[in-house]
Amino acid sequence: MLLALEGIAGAGKSTLRDRLLAAVRSEGIHLSHIGQFSWLSHTATRTLIRLRAGDGGNQQEAIEAVVHDLALHSRFNITPALADGPVLADRFSLSTACLLALLHRQPVDTYVAHLAGQAHARPRLTVLLTTDPDLCHTRLARRATGQRFTEQPQTAARLADLYSGAASAWTRTTGLPVLSHPCANDADLDALTRTCMDHLRRAGQPASMTEANR
Repeated sequence: MLLALEGIAGAGKSTLRDRLLAAVRSEGIHLSHIGQFSWLSHTATRTLIRLRAGDGGNQQEAIEAVVHDLALHSRFNITPALADGPVLADRFSLSTACLLALLHRQPVDTYVAHLAGQAHARPRLTVLLTTDPDLCHTRLARRATGQRFTEQPQTAARLADLYSGAASAWTRTTGLPVLSHPCANDADLDALTRTCMDHLRRAGQPASMTEANR
């Protein structure tokens, strides 16, 4: 099972990720952790670095780069990791689609469709943290590191809207679920952890046991 955590900066992805990694260790569940990109292609990496810096460049080149990188990620990172158990992605296809839509000012559905075409890299569950952008900005202001362009308040608010559209497009395109929930307080974090752990426990069971529990 591939589980993806999505949402704008400051939404609580890292906090939820760390909570899940600690929880699976305590239960003896093997959970691999991957990032958004593979970084395995020099050509694609150059384009990805520009995108992350806010330089959209040529739209077709950007699409080709993210799709190629995702194909490499699927083949060399995700598929081998899934052979050992569930995999957790901290940002994934929805984040990439939203970044492209933000930079190229095109409907996010277009980019979701391109990334969803990599069928082996489709998360079985995507968790979209819909934490209010103002709260996210307050959290980011406490960090010592400088803010990226996507963390500026107006841009973050636009990205939050794009994530909502991307979540709907993802489910329409793939039929796979997106759980949308804020991570604004401890109660939210506890609820999200419980839900994710339920999925990870089932994914970590032998196939015969999973069938018996249905």
